[in-house]
Amino acid sequence: MSIDPPTYIVSLQNNIRARPISWEGAVRARTITDEDLKRIKSVDKVRKEQRKQTIEADPQSYSTLLLGGNGAQSIFQAAFKRQDIIQYMLVLAGDIVDDIPSFVSELVQHPNPFEPFLPLLKYSNNAEDPVPLLASTVLSSLLSQAQLVVPKLSPEIEDALSKLYAFISTLAKSSDAGLQDIAVQEYSSLLRARKSREVFWKQRKETLNPLIDILRAAAGAPKESDSTLWSGGNSIRSATEVGLSGGVGIQLLYHVLLVVWQLSFEGSLIGEGLEDEHDIIPLYCQLLRLSPKEKTTRILLSTLYNLLSSNRNTLLPAATLIKLPTLLQTLQGRHLTDEDLLEDLNALKEMLDEYTKTQTTFDQYAAEVQSGHLRWSPPHRNPQFWRENARRIVEEGNGELPKKLAEIMSKTWDNDKQVLAIGCNDVACLVKEVPEKRTQLEKVGLKGRVMGLMQEADESVRWESLRAVGEWLRYNFE
Repeated sequence: MSIDPPTYIVSLQNNIRARPISWEGAVRARTITDEDLKRIKSVDKVRKEQRKQTIEADPQSYSTLLLGGNGAQSIFQAAFKRQDIIQYMLVLAGDIVDDIPSFVSELVQHPNPFEPFLPLLKYSNNAEDPVPLLASTVLSSLLSQAQLVVPKLSPEIEDALSKLYAFISTLAKSSDAGLQDIAVQEYSSLLRARKSREVFWKQRKETLNPLIDILRAAAGAPKESDSTLWSGGNSIRSATEVGLSGGVGIQLLYHVLLVVWQLSFEGSLIGEGLEDEHDIIPLYCQLLRLSPKEKTTRILLSTLYNLLSSNRNTLLPAATLIKLPTLLQTLQGRHLTDEDLLEDLNALKEMLDEYTKTQTTFDQYAAEVQSGHLRWSPPHRNPQFWRENARRIVEEGNGELPKKLAEIMSKTWDNDKQVLAIGCNDVACLVKEVPEKRTQLEKVGLKGRVMGLMQEADESVRWESLRAVGEWLRYNFE
């Protein structure tokens, strides 16, 4: 899934290549040496094949030019105050790294192959200064290839990755869609190796969170409105009909989805965290409903398959709860032509069908509580369900479900008050069916919470809490 380089970067590089540089003046000022100039001119403004032959004939000299060594400074260190030279050499270095992969092997053998570039990420606080942006482009390409050359993640590579991720995250947090797209494309080039994905996940608060914000904006479900994800219908609405939300363009959406897809190959490492921290399954279901192109649908399905197949016990219940099987059934009714998409769709549906065949109503209820988000699913209003399962809910797993219910109800749910109403309903049903377990329920904080909710402004919460307290009082007086 290769992608074209960002248009802004290509335009910037072409503009810099066309600028005249007073190289001889830099030699006279002792900013660079005669040897530096000879090496630069022998590979600048020449055909790619000629440049390749020149560098491969003397890789050590060109490694010294870019990285320093043997007592000589890197040209980026020597010309640090000459912004025009720094910009020009960053573009030239990027061309060399991209066009001559064999030279990367020479560079990564250097004791500190990334040291000349890392300070350039902080070259200026001016957001429009091209130096940090060009430095991140070179580092992204160099580190991406270095990971293929070096089997194990060296401390130098890990340190450079960490610092580069931190810089790229500032682009991802920008309100400029162009900078966001540069960020996700650089992330994508770096996430081709397992270790780089692990470092990315380790820094997820700065790397991943801004990308999830973009996806939530596209889904019309910003952080403060979780209920949007959990209350979505099953209809498939093309973004060409309703438009992606939050001003997110299709290209940016695809590139962000590509990054999360690459990350999903570490499904066993990241799956549960993605769901706990970002409600990734409901979010991806909502995006499936809005998916504007087959290529976005394909990558959404592939990511879901990677995550669900490596976290069957924890994520399949969440997928069933959010009605992913029904959504997939609806998708199968569309005229889809992409073979990879259809393969992922069928594999995902088979996995979910196999899982749902073994699930009881109790399993469905337990999965909903464990998901941390309640909705008016059938068990809540079913008297027979409570008669048959109330005792098991209270007793199984050393009272794990009532504890989780208390945890859910301890939150304010300002943007989804029905969660509190449902929780009060469940407490009322438990007290009614197993009154002898009232002390246990009180110990986990359920009695105090439902009593506190009697003053809630939301009418449905107030009604359900009164009903729960009424059940408690009924047994106190009997």
